[in-house]
Parts: sequence; C-alpha cells; structure tokens
Amino acid sequence: MPGLLPTRFTGTITWLGRVIDSHDTLRAEPLETAELSFTGIDGECHGGLTRPSCVRVKAQYPKGTEIRNVRQLSVLSAEELSAIAADMGLEVIDPAWVGASMVIKGIPDFTHIPPSSRLQMSSGASLTVDMENRPCVLPGREIEKDHAGFGARFKPAAKNRRGVTAWVEREGGVALGDTVTLHIPDQPVWAHLGDART
Repeated sequence: MPGLLPTRFTGTITWLGRVIDSHDTLRAEPLETAELSFTGIDGECHGGLTRPSCVRVKAQYPKGTEIRNVRQLSVLSAEELSAIAADMGLEVIDPAWVGASMVIKGIPDFTHIPPSSRLQMSSGASLTVDMENRPCVLPGREIEKDHAGFGARFKPAAKNRRGVTAWVEREGGVALGDTVTLHIPDQPVWAHLGDART
C-alpha cells in the first residue's frame, strides 16, 4: 500500500529565487528556471547536504551542531503572501524580501500542509516538506529598506502564513509556470498531538 497519496491539489510556480549570501542580505535574486539537486538550488547559501543547527532546533542540539539539511528551500504561497501584504498595509510582498526559493499559487492553507508531504513538479523533481517555516524579523529588515516603517509589521502578519521549508528528494529542473502536485502521507493525525504540545 502506498505511503504517500497524490491529491487533487495542484499549484503553479509563480516565482523562483535564491539567496546568495544570507550574512550580507536575506534578499533573494529572482530566477526563471532552476536545477534542483540533492544539495538544493545551485548557488543558494542555504544549500548543502548538511547544515549547522540553528535556534529552531535548539531543544534538540547545541547551536552549530552539524545536522542533515532539511531547510534547503523556503517555499511560500502566493495567496498567503497577498494576505500578509494586506495585513501589513502594503500592496504586495516581493518574494525576494523574504528570501523565497519558490512561490506556489493554488494550494490552500499551504503553510499547514502535513510535514513529509511531497511537492512534485512537472519534470518529476520532488521536494519533501520538512515543516512550517516560522516567521522571524529578518524579512522585516529587507522590507524596511524599501518601505520604511513597515518592516516590524511582517512577523505578526506572517504568523501561520510563512510557508514551509523543504529539501530535494528527486533532482530535476523547475521553471516559472510549472505545475506542482501535492502528495500527502497516508496516516491519521497522531492521537496524542494535543497532549504533546502542552
């Protein structure tokens, strides 16, 4: 029996990009096409098979511990970016400001798709979803450069809308306009999830 189920939910890639050096700026450069390899997008500073652990996994590892890189890409929803912009009082959020690798239009409640879901591209290239990407203050600094007085509004507006982190499970090319199909794990929600979160 398959462990992953293709769904009727599909989306379209509306933006691709890569962050060259996050120590310099989180701002991503836009791309029309990208090759997804097992280390991520070529030239992306978040790429690699491993990475140093960060604050998001501080309950598991001391900061800087070498761990598997399941944060190769930052994938966001076009609809959720529009909602963030509206709550911030901006017309649009440029995906470059938030360091996006990919923006997908058409999959509802995108930030909350199940961990371990697959995003399969027209080419067959596939991403495995790690988990929700929690908002931080860094995109706000980029927004502030272009829209003074608005940067601090990003983190609260992006709550539950920041997209997901993902890693490459199958290599292949992607391009603007490609179709993405959501595949989800065939398992029920863990019965003790509520207790574990308290």
